Amino acid sequence: MAMVSLSFSLPNLNLRRVNRYSGMAFASVNKETRTTVGVRVTEGEGNLPKVVLTSPHGSEAEIYLFGGCITSWKVPSGKDLLFVRPDAVFNKKKPISGGVPHCFPQFGPGAIQQHGFARNLDWSVVDSDNADGNPVVTLLLKDGPYSRSMWDFGFQALYKVILNSKSISTELIITNTDNKPFSFTSALHTYFSASVTGASVKGLKGCKTLDKELDPTNPVEGKEERDVVIFPGFVDRVYLDAPSELQLDNGLGDVITIKNTNWSDAVLWNPHLQMEACYKDFVCVENAQIGNVQLEPQQSWTAKQHFSID
Repeated sequence: MAMVSLSFSLPNLNLRRVNRYSGMAFASVNKETRTTVGVRVTEGEGNLPKVVLTSPHGSEAEIYLFGGCITSWKVPSGKDLLFVRPDAVFNKKKPISGGVPHCFPQFGPGAIQQHGFARNLDWSVVDSDNADGNPVVTLLLKDGPYSRSMWDFGFQALYKVILNSKSISTELIITNTDNKPFSFTSALHTYFSASVTGASVKGLKGCKTLDKELDPTNPVEGKEERDVVIFPGFVDRVYLDAPSELQLDNGLGDVITIKNTNWSDAVLWNPHLQMEACYKDFVCVENAQIGNVQLEPQQSWTAKQHFSID
């Protein structure tokens, strides 16, 4: 699809003063402001706005404002290391299926809708920058009538994405802006392009596991004994207290190092025959926070992840 430039650009804002702009709707961005080098807004699928990050080394990333979802991470060779499912829709009627969707303030099923509401809302742009040639954008999500209808708390989520020549990094900061405490769980539900029969993950040996294969509501506890975890069929498994670094061999000639800070757990998922049209073409390796994070008023929680190839 051709990239169509829209008639507005991204402002450079000071994140220390982000509360001044917390009510800024995306459509209100001043069209006269200058686009940061390497960061631009274009029209994506379904006419939805997306941010495109381009590094001088030839890497590129795309982030849809609907859901704050990274849908593409292309390395200098042109290969896209992320996967968007063929059944994905771009009409705001459901979350974008693929890329790096947000799960917040709930991971999985629970008291509110599956995986929470952050992937169902429009995020806004509050900062763009170019640090040593690396494009950076920061998105913002705040509570509103839709979120409060199911989770009655004031919050602010800042999501920074940094693109380098052979890596992409994210930083998620959740702040309690309410006058009462709240708790949440979260994850970044990353879909990687893969050949499922050749894909494998290293670094999980020794972790306590919660296997949801037989009954998602009553997972079987266990321990990972394998040095290399593969995807022989349906896989839906949580790894508690996972290490801060994993290696994914996508079976397509790429080894992706997945590092994180303060994401306590990891999740592996492949739906196998439940998605017969595409399960062979991706695996999900997710950084997650399965246990509740409790935040008092004005407290924040920060988690980072970093994907890279050699």
